[in-house]
Amino acid sequence: MDGSQIQQLDQDHVWHPYAAMPNAVPCFPVEKASGCKITLSDGKVLVDGMSSWWACIHGYNHPILNAAAKDQMEKMSHMMFGGLTHEPAVRLAKELAEITPGSGDRKLDKIFYCDSGSVSVEVAMKMALQYWFNKGKSERSKFLTIRGGYHGDTFEAMSVCDPVNGMHHLFNSTLPQQIFCDRPESRFDEEEWDESDIHNFQQTLEQNQKDIAAVILEPIVQGAGGMRFYSPEYLQRVRELCDEYEVLLICDEIATGFGRTGKLFAVEHARNVVPDILCIGKALSGGFLSFAATITSPRVAAVFEQGPAGVLMHGPTFMGNPLACAVSLASLQILQSYDWKKSIQSIETQLASELAPCRDSPHVQDVRVLGAIGVVEMKEPMDMKVVQPRVVEEGVWLRPFGRLLYTMPPFIIQPDELRKITKAMVSIATRRRA
Repeated sequence: MDGSQIQQLDQDHVWHPYAAMPNAVPCFPVEKASGCKITLSDGKVLVDGMSSWWACIHGYNHPILNAAAKDQMEKMSHMMFGGLTHEPAVRLAKELAEITPGSGDRKLDKIFYCDSGSVSVEVAMKMALQYWFNKGKSERSKFLTIRGGYHGDTFEAMSVCDPVNGMHHLFNSTLPQQIFCDRPESRFDEEEWDESDIHNFQQTLEQNQKDIAAVILEPIVQGAGGMRFYSPEYLQRVRELCDEYEVLLICDEIATGFGRTGKLFAVEHARNVVPDILCIGKALSGGFLSFAATITSPRVAAVFEQGPAGVLMHGPTFMGNPLACAVSLASLQILQSYDWKKSIQSIETQLASELAPCRDSPHVQDVRVLGAIGVVEMKEPMDMKVVQPRVVEEGVWLRPFGRLLYTMPPFIIQPDELRKITKAMVSIATRRRA
């Protein structure tokens, strides 16, 4: 099939994410990908600045991930997880238990495997609800979250996304009604903490304590809800207040986990913050397969045998898929095989330097960088029909949305490849109206 045939069949039959049918902006057919390069069917090569929505941290077609998949496929690609277990699942769980935060009965070492990030959030929320039900406090059925957040596209996850400016406000009348407080205004790079920034959160928590099962938020980085980086001190105070008011804390690290912000987990930017429940996904498998996990502590897990059901009422068909577990274990081993922190620091330094000229553009609202995340926030929304082809013309792959032109490149990206991405971002943001 040539590119035009692929594109036509795609327009006729395939529904893409956040798109109409047919797609208003036809997709670019991809032939192959390797390292940080995407080759289109017409032979054009693009430098990838998205890590396939932040997941492919090791780049594409990685030989170690490929070998792990091949070795596992020769044994079994799938096996039901009810009543059975297997080596890839237990080895990955052991590895995750060793690298996640916490100690004692707050050590995050109880792993529930999931199909995707959204499902991980659904499981976390269900876990929090059933936790309180088992403790005889079923009235604790609401979730408190901060505005500007994004947690996925499934129903319960949508209910804790920003209710006004989020992607799911059309469904507000049918979604479970949650409790929202003001988003943090203190920026990550501010030296002095303003205690007033936590007041609205504290007041909201105090007023609704008896109804709240858990606080759920994205630690440090609010991703698809606005790509904002907030103060670690805010997260520290949230943890303290959750303890004070006896409310569980769920941290959604689906976008930030496994090094994206310069720490293995974003919660590590704050002092002694350990969530009660942690959601991970995306980079867990190195972007090789859809895979995620919901992780909790002995303190939370012990409650589930006490309730009427005696179990956590959830069990996906593809839970603990051995192929995904084997590849995820290989992905963690790759990450631990080199100085990834140094790589992230180098990416951060280069992004900060090379995106700085965008600040002088009258069309740019803000420029912010943290770890391997570079964001140029425009003053006006971009027209994707115009800007997406321009991105490809520049020889890179970025997927802007709304007012945000951003990059989350693979960790293995080389300086000359990253320079091509930043040059394209500067060109679009400063010299061309999008």
